[in-house]
Amino acid sequence: MADHDSTPAPGRLVLLSSTHRIAPGLLSWPAWEALRGADRVLAGDAGHPQLPYVRQAGVDVEVLDVQPFALARTLAEAASGRTVLWIGGADGDPGLTDALARIAVEGGLASGPVPEIELLPGSYDLPGARLLDLVAVMDRLRSPGGCPWDAEQTHESLVKYLVEESYELVEAIEEGDREMLREELGDVLLQVLFHARIAEEHPEQPFGIDDVAGGIVDKLTYRHPHVFGDVHAPTAEHVEANWEQLKAAEKQRDSVVEGVPLAQPALALAAKLHSRAAKSGLTVPLPAGADLGDELLALAVRAQQQGLDPEAELRAAARRYRDAIQQAEHGN
Repeated sequence: MADHDSTPAPGRLVLLSSTHRIAPGLLSWPAWEALRGADRVLAGDAGHPQLPYVRQAGVDVEVLDVQPFALARTLAEAASGRTVLWIGGADGDPGLTDALARIAVEGGLASGPVPEIELLPGSYDLPGARLLDLVAVMDRLRSPGGCPWDAEQTHESLVKYLVEESYELVEAIEEGDREMLREELGDVLLQVLFHARIAEEHPEQPFGIDDVAGGIVDKLTYRHPHVFGDVHAPTAEHVEANWEQLKAAEKQRDSVVEGVPLAQPALALAAKLHSRAAKSGLTVPLPAGADLGDELLALAVRAQQQGLDPEAELRAAARRYRDAIQQAEHGN
C-alpha cells in the first residue's frame, strides 16, 4: 500500500498594494479577480479608503487587530493551505516583505509550510502623481495648525524668493549640475504651488492650482495648432512664427513691445525689445549718443543679432572673471 504525503498545501498569500493618489475603488482587473477569488480578505485598518468599495463589490473583509511586529507571521499562518489576500496599508506596511522573507528562510511555520507570496499592485501612480503630494503638503502648511511662517506669506512677500530661486535654477543650468538642477526645479515649482495656494484664499477672485494648470493647458493647446490641430509647421521657425501670430491675436496688443516685462535684467530687456522690433519688420536706429547705456544697448543688440543671449554671455564672462580672482587669491 502506497504512502500518501500528508504535508498540507503551502497556500498563497497575496499582498495587494494601491496608491492613495488615485481615487479609491479604481483597482486593476487582476486585483478585483484576486479579491473575489481569495478564501479570506484581510486588512489592518478599519478606515482604509478601499474597504467601502471592496465590500460594495460583495467581498467580505476582516479587519485584523495585530501589532506590526507580528503581522508577517499572522498573515503567513492565516494563508496555510488557503488563499489569503492582504489589503496593504496606506503606509505600505514597512518591513512586511522582509519579515515574510525571514520566516521563509528560518524554516516555515508550526501550522505548515510558508505560503507562496505574491505582490500584486492594484493601482499605479500616473506620471505627475507626486504633484498631488506637493499640493497636499502645501495645503497642510498653509492651513490652520500648519506652519506660522507659511501662513503669514503673501504674493508680495514671496516675490524675492521667486526671483532668487529662478536665478539659482539658471545657475544650475549654466553650471551643468544635474543634482542642483533637480533641486532648483523643485524650489521653483514650490513657488508656483505656494502662490496658487495663497490665491485660493482671495475673498473676491479666488483661483487654485487646477485653474493655473488648466489655463496653461488651454494656452499650450491653442498655441500648438500644428500638434493639436491641422496647421502645417515643419520647422522650428514656422512654429515660432505661428506662436507669435497667435499670441498677438490672443492678447490684442497695439504694439509689438507690449507685454515685454521692463523689470527683467537690462541686457535681456534690450535684446528682447530688439527681437520684437526685428520680428515685426521694423528698422529702428539705435541711439547714436556716446552714453554708456547706449553702448551697452548696442552690445546687447549685437549679441541678439548673432543669436546669442547677452545675459548668458555676460554671466559666462563674469564666471571666468570670478575664476581669475580666485586664482589670484591663491597666487596662481
